[in-house]
Order: sequence, then C-alpha cells, then structure tokens
Amino acid sequence: MPRRLLPFALTLVLALVTVDAAASYPWPVKPFHEQHAIRGYFGDPRTLFLLPLSQDGIDGPGSFTFHNGVDVTAPDGTKVYPVVSGTAHLIDGNAVVVQTLDDRKFQYFHVVPKVVDGEQVTAQETVLGVVQAPFAHVHLSEIDGTRVTNPLLPGHLGPYRDRTRPTVASIDLRNAAGQPVGPLGVCGTISIDVSAFDRPALPVAGPFSGLPVAPALVTWQIARVHRGLVVPHTIAADFRTTLPGPIDFWKIYARGTYENAPRFGPDQYTSLPGRFLYLLARGLDTRKLPNGLYTLTASAADERGNQGRLAERFWISNQRRTPTGCPVKPKPPVPPPPETTTTTTGTTTTQPATP
Repeated sequence: MPRRLLPFALTLVLALVTVDAAASYPWPVKPFHEQHAIRGYFGDPRTLFLLPLSQDGIDGPGSFTFHNGVDVTAPDGTKVYPVVSGTAHLIDGNAVVVQTLDDRKFQYFHVVPKVVDGEQVTAQETVLGVVQAPFAHVHLSEIDGTRVTNPLLPGHLGPYRDRTRPTVASIDLRNAAGQPVGPLGVCGTISIDVSAFDRPALPVAGPFSGLPVAPALVTWQIARVHRGLVVPHTIAADFRTTLPGPIDFWKIYARGTYENAPRFGPDQYTSLPGRFLYLLARGLDTRKLPNGLYTLTASAADERGNQGRLAERFWISNQRRTPTGCPVKPKPPVPPPPETTTTTTGTTTTQPATP
C-alpha cells in the first residue's frame, strides 16, 4: 500500500471499529464488556414430547419451537441489567421486557424481578432482577419491531468472538419407507438428513458442560463426479439473522431431533446431549438423474463464518422396468393348499405328507 494512503486506511478501520462498537450492546451480567459463556444458542431445537420413549414418544406429539435468544450462564442470584435503556414491563412473574426508544424489545427470562411495571431503566445501572434458581442462566431475546433477531449478529451483543468450528457428523439417506439406504445402490425416491452441531464459543460449566448447540447455517449440494452440480448450493437451515416460524420446525429439523437434556413425558434426561438432525431433502426422485457416481456435500457454519463440512459418495442405480426404479423383490412362494378328505361325519383337513 502506498505510504500516502496508509493514514486514510487507518482512519477508515478506526471508523468501522467505532461504528461497530457504538451499534453493539453489552452483556446483561457483570462484567459487561467481557464475553460470557452461552449454553443455549439462537435456533436450538426446543422439544417437549408428550409421550414417554416407551410409547414411541420421539415420533409423537408435543411442543416444538426454535430457541429465540441466547442463554447466558450465570450463578443463581446474579444481578441482571438492561443491555439498552428503556421502559421495563413485567411478564409471567419471572421475566422482564425492556422497550427501547428505537422500537426494540429485549426480553430477560428466568429472572426474579426487582423493578416495577413501567419503570424507566438504564443500561448497565438498573438492576432488573436476579437469576432465578435453579436455572443458572438468563435468557436474552432481541425483537426488532416485530422480528426476532439473533443477538450474536455482529454489532449486537458484544464483545463476542467464536473460533469453534461446527461439525457435520453424518449424512443419512432413506428410502420411501423411511429405511436407511446404503451408498452402493441408491434408487427411487429418497430423503436426506444430516446430523450437525456446534460447540459454545466458551466452555460451559455445570450440567450443560460439553453439550452441543445449533449451527447458524446448514447447506448442501450434490455433484455428479467429474460432471458438475446436479443439485446447486441449497440452504437447509438459516438462523444467522432471524428464525422461521414454529410451523416450519419439522421442515427444518428432521424427526429424531431432540434438545439437550430432553423430556419425554414425565422423564427428564438430565445432561444428555441433544441430537440435531436437519432435513436436507424429502421426496428427492433419483430417477431424474443419470445412473452413476455422485458426491453429497453438507456444510455447517456459525455467525462468524467458522465452517465444518462432510462429503459422501453414493451410486445411483435405477432400473427402467420397475415402477419405483428399485429392484422388485420376488414374492414369497405360496404354500400349496391343504389336502381334504371326505368322511361320513364331514370334511377333514390334512396337510400333504412331507416327501
């Protein structure tokens, strides 16, 4: 870079840093300007299965939503402060929402309130409440106008740095009946799921130590080996800025997904890691593709661009003269009809003798 441009470049960098710092807001617990551990991320699956596992609860009814904020770890009783000044309102007895002048709302859950409804509160000064036992965290949500926003976006909650890399653990192909399909003879209509997860940017202590969090972005593509893409780069899940509606939960996550420390009916599986399965495709008709060798690549990334990926090869082998493209299994032989003999008292059935 020419020397005469160096002062201008330094000024520009300083201006960008200043703007980002001015736009960001501090942490809701002290120290305000140091990063804290987060045990629940934006977009994490929140599953509450009504039936126990013994009654096939994992495929049954329940409440299924996306986590709409971040869970900042803090000991029970820790003081919680507003990240932006505004007017406080009490909700549900264990939560406070602060309405700001720029049409944002910040929600603080798992808090024993220390303010009254309608009180004017000041960022980093007013004690909104204390972390309610036994939750050991404060849930922070940001709502801009009517849209829930990822607090981990650059320029929002800060300082925040993340050097962890998400993991794509496995890719699963299933046939129309939901049965696993091996890579050697893929045919007919299939669905594709991927198991992916991330790790918190800072280690989490306590029962949630080592448990996974959701990646902010999951994408995939299919290429015919040496021939180019047949399914272009496709987004399966995107929590980088906002969330899909709850109605789309099972369009993003695949069945078999459950959250950390899941509950099935009356049973709570404390400290059990969650299982995050993402639905890449449902009803993909491989008959529309030429037979041959293909590579499916799935990627997972976080809000800071750290990325993990997994590629698997499989062979499409459809048969032309079958209704599904898959081999037709021969029907089992029909046993011969039983022999009958007539007697004076009626009909007696006997089995043919074994040769």
